Amino acid sequence: MGKKILIRNAKAIVTCDPKDRVYFNADMLVDGPKIVKIGQNLEETVDEIIDATDKFVYPGLINTHHHFFQTFIRNLKTIDYPNMTVPEWLDKAYRVFQKVDSDVIFYSSLTAMADLLKHGCTCAFDHQYCFTKATGNTPIDRQMEAASLLGIRYHAGRGTNTLPRSEGSTIPEDMLETTDEFLKDCERIIDLYHDPNPYAMSQIVMAPCQPMNSYKDTFVETVKMARDKGVRMHTHLGEGENEIMVERWGKRTLDWCEEIGFVGPDVWLAHAWELTDEEYTRLGKLGTGISHCPTPAILGGFPILPMQDLMKKNVNVSLGCDGSATNDGSSLLDAMRVAWMMQAWFSKERGGCISPYDMLKMATVNGAVTLGRSDLGSLEPEKGADLFMIDAGKLELTGTLHDPKNVLARVGVTGYVDLTMVNGKVVFKDGILLGVDERELARQGEAACNRVLREPCEAFHNLIS
Repeated sequence: MGKKILIRNAKAIVTCDPKDRVYFNADMLVDGPKIVKIGQNLEETVDEIIDATDKFVYPGLINTHHHFFQTFIRNLKTIDYPNMTVPEWLDKAYRVFQKVDSDVIFYSSLTAMADLLKHGCTCAFDHQYCFTKATGNTPIDRQMEAASLLGIRYHAGRGTNTLPRSEGSTIPEDMLETTDEFLKDCERIIDLYHDPNPYAMSQIVMAPCQPMNSYKDTFVETVKMARDKGVRMHTHLGEGENEIMVERWGKRTLDWCEEIGFVGPDVWLAHAWELTDEEYTRLGKLGTGISHCPTPAILGGFPILPMQDLMKKNVNVSLGCDGSATNDGSSLLDAMRVAWMMQAWFSKERGGCISPYDMLKMATVNGAVTLGRSDLGSLEPEKGADLFMIDAGKLELTGTLHDPKNVLARVGVTGYVDLTMVNGKVVFKDGILLGVDERELARQGEAACNRVLREPCEAFHNLIS
């Protein structure tokens, strides 16, 4: 049974609700996992009062694309992402990924989740496709263990790669699965972890990694099982693979996916910067969303998504950090800032930019739509009590306080938040992750990284040279 909490005297509560309401000098009542009331001078008997004086309160951010396991190959000169195409990068990086074991999955996931929570993210989707000979089928289980430890709301994307290098993929032998192995494990983890109820803390998404690295039947069977089980689907699409797909199948990737039914309101795609205007129009009609990951787009020098056009076409665009190998951090606040600055530059010749507040709603409301979470994404009665606060009383924010809706992306508020609450429970406050020994976890994680990826230095460098 959750606590009854009164958040008192917030300087502003930015709701992101359908009326875009902002409550000034207001209170919020939380009862267990949900919000009950928002208003001024609420008088309630509660278990705890949180003093929100000088604080701006926002809905928790929702991350819709990531690869947590990649946090342990960050900051490497040996994998120079800006100077490679995506297939070239995959060919080099996957030879490192195949060495990942179960402990690396656990501690790298903790690392990414901690970073997300500290920057206001309360619900995270991870596209976990790193199933190696060393991990076996444990990655999703280890990630669920990590999410439970930190208290983040977690949607696990069960990925796979089934096409061998000998048939044109970039996948090493130690990362291959069969379609049957993939489906069998999906059924297992859906039964174990998928909770379709309101305020669920864990759900499963069926997410073959990308069409160019799997057999067609992997995607065909995914569509059948996902719709039978009532879970969502996800993949990488439109990030440089179309030339390969045309050569292999005689058609572009979206056509290939549409032909087998891997489209619709229960599907979203990562990146999609390679799509045509006509394909974006089709996505809007199909209800298939896009997870925009701005940092890897800049690092790779890829085209900038036309946000204004996508909004007009009713394409639901949400935000993701993407894998740390192509980002090196897990902050959605940073992603919001980068994405908005990209749009500001891009839109000069296209008739105006989306607002910083639009970007906030992509990271909240649109993220909830992407994951099928009608119980999340905004601060309203009966919605999940997922939120974060920033301290608007700090000197560096002086002069910005008249506009709490736009301040995050426009001013560049990208550091640690003051407080993060998930499902009515405070999990991060005043720079501290609550309920865990963060430094001990960091020590254990660094040891796992050293043991698996760094200690055999010569072999490691030979692997990716």
